[in-house]
Parts: sequence; C-alpha cells; structure tokens
Amino acid sequence: MKIALDVMGGDFAPQNPIGGVRLALESLPQLTKLFLVGKPDVIEQELKRQGVSSPILEIVPASQVVDMSDSGLDAVRKKKDSSISRAVELVKDGKADAVVSAGHTGAAVTASLIKLRTLTHIERPAIASVMPSATKYWVLIDAGANPDSEPSHLVQNAIMGSAYARHVLGRDNPSVGLMSNGSEEEKGNALCKETGKLLRQTAGLNFIGNIEGHDLWETPPDVVVCDGFTGNILLKSAEALAHAIFSMVKAEIKSGLVTSLGGMLARPAFKRVHTRTNADEFGGMPLLGLNGITIISHGGASPLAMKNAIRQACENIKHQVNPHIEAAATAHSIALHVRS
Repeated sequence: MKIALDVMGGDFAPQNPIGGVRLALESLPQLTKLFLVGKPDVIEQELKRQGVSSPILEIVPASQVVDMSDSGLDAVRKKKDSSISRAVELVKDGKADAVVSAGHTGAAVTASLIKLRTLTHIERPAIASVMPSATKYWVLIDAGANPDSEPSHLVQNAIMGSAYARHVLGRDNPSVGLMSNGSEEEKGNALCKETGKLLRQTAGLNFIGNIEGHDLWETPPDVVVCDGFTGNILLKSAEALAHAIFSMVKAEIKSGLVTSLGGMLARPAFKRVHTRTNADEFGGMPLLGLNGITIISHGGASPLAMKNAIRQACENIKHQVNPHIEAAATAHSIALHVRS
C-alpha cells in the first residue's frame, strides 16, 4: 500500500509526522511506499534526528506550507506547491493510494475536492469520525468538512456513513439517526426538519429518526448524521470532556493513600477505557465521497496518532468503500428520478 504523507502539516510538524512514520515502519508491514511530502532539507534533517530510514521512504519536494490563517481555497490557489497539494496530486496521478495530513483541514478538504473530485451523485465530501460509546463504536458524519449544508447533503452523508459502517465496521443493516434537540419529528431547526423528511423517504436506509445528545454515549445508532458545524463542535467537545474526566479521576486517585492504592489495582481497567476513548488510537478520519482516499488527522496529532492515521489509510484502501458509496448514491438518485 502506498501512502502520501503531508509532513509539513500539523502543529508539531515535521517531528510528529516523522515520529508517526517511525512507528508505522515498525508495525504496518502492508506498507510498500511512504511518500514524505514537504521541504526536503527539513525532512532529511528530522529523519536523521529520529534515526528513521527505510527503502520504502521517498521524499517528494514541496516548497510551500499552508498556514492556519490561510483560507482553504487560498491555500490551494495561491500555494500550488504546498505539501498538501503535492500529496493529493500523488493520489490523483495514481502514484499513491491515499493521502494523510494533520494540517489545515480546510486546505486538505479543498485540495482533495478540487484535485480528486467527488464520486458520482455525491455533491460534497464529508468527514466521518468513528466515536466510542458504552456499547459500541459509531460513525459521526459530517465531523467538520462542510459547516453550511443543505438537506440533500445530509442525506448523502447518511448514505456515505451507512456504507462506511456496513463495510468497515461490519454492521449488517446500519441504523441511522439524525442529530437534533429532540426525538420528535417536529423538533429541530429547519435543516433538521427538512432532512428528516428526506431521510424517511430514502429507500435502503435504516433511518430510526431524530436522536439527542444523551443517546450518543450509551445506545447510539450506527451512524449519526449532522452538518459539519454541529459535528465538529460535538467531536471536539467529546474529546475535551474525555480528557477532562480522566484528569479529574487521576487527581482524585492521587489525593490520598487509600485512593492511590485503589487506583493501582484499577489501573488495567483505566488503561482499557483510556484506549477506547483516546483520539490518538483512532488517528485520523476519512474524507468520504471522493475519487480517492484522504485521511485527516488533528493538528496536534502525536506520533502515535500519525501512525494510526496511516493505519486508517491502509484500512480504507483494504475495504474499498468508495465503490459501495457510489452504488448506494446512484440507487438513491435513480429512486429520486422515478418519484419525480
């Protein structure tokens, strides 16, 4: 499997992306090529500093870096030789099977959309994030690609998320819920209400209706659909809350001798829960709906997160979700045409 890595992307580039490469080389034997895209002198220096070398590594020059202050569109139009643009081009040209970036999300989305284009009958790509709960993992879509969405886009999100849950998470008939402020059909804003009407008419989709925030962490549906603005707030709030709870528990355990002893006994259980809720263990999120595979990681991604983002890219290559998304979207489009 051939992966293009945006080495200059992220709050801790290039050290954390290269740290992820080091871990990936140790644990992902399915890798046959890793393209390291960015400034060659910077990459070579960091590889040497961390003692990373392998015959499957190839440096691809890119002279520009996208700043967080750049807009997504300007980053692609004005910085044509940026590391994210060059990395996506490797996928477009068929040299790489997927691209991984922890850099500017807007630039990654825009570059991927412009250069790879969307699948047939998909208007906009959407970020799918696998989320934990007390009972199972579930898919949040959209987790931040499109802050402003129309009802038709959310229906496509449901179709893409359902295909991902079926073919990657192994759910036979994925249940789909629409994020709202109440379970009743009449609840929600105008976007929710209109989307709900369309989802109830979408053949082949196991739509269970509106869901609320408290549904997400105990018995969630397999797929939770929302616009990118709502989804990104939900994602970041959940990650921050998990971190805060572990910090509070850790502080309380250390507050006394008895609790410290109890904490030592419970340490294996805490580690298991931490692994299930730690964003670094997931690594990255696929940008679904494109003629190619783009994995987006957090700007502050650790080396472990970068390694797992590369692993996510390999899993998406393996499962070949795109043909399934395209088939479902085409069937939906045909059904709409028949009804009209």
